Amino acid sequence: MSGIKYEMRVVEIGPLVSEFIENKILVFFKVGAPPELAEFSILHEPSNFFSEVRPGDQIAIKDQFYRVTAVGEVANQNIRELGHLVLKCNGRSQTELPGDVCVEDKALPSIQTGMVIRILDGRQTVV
Repeated sequence: MSGIKYEMRVVEIGPLVSEFIENKILVFFKVGAPPELAEFSILHEPSNFFSEVRPGDQIAIKDQFYRVTAVGEVANQNIRELGHLVLKCNGRSQTELPGDVCVEDKALPSIQTGMVIRILDGRQTVV
C-alpha cells in the first residue's frame, strides 16, 4: 500500500496503557522492551520500512485518523532505532519533549492485540 511510512502490529499491551489512553498518550516500543517500560507501553512488531514522520502526516488507528501537528527532534531516530513512539493527542505545534509526536486533540480508541497502526504520508491519498 503506497503512502505508508511505518506500520506496527500490536503484540502486547502493558497494564498501565489504559491510564495513558485516558490522558491522550500512547507509548510504543518494539517487542523486547525492558519490563519497566513494557508496563506502560504498547509492544509491537515494526514494519521493515520507515520514512520520517513530519507534520501533516496521519496516524491511522482503527478507523480513526490523527493529523500530526509536531515532531520532536529525536522522535524519528527513536522510531527507526527502537520502534519507540510517544504519541500525544494535544494538538500542539511544538513538542514538550524531543521524542514526542503530537497529533490533533481527539480521544483515542481502545487498543487491542493484533491491530495494525500506521503512519501515513500526509502528501498522498491512502485508501
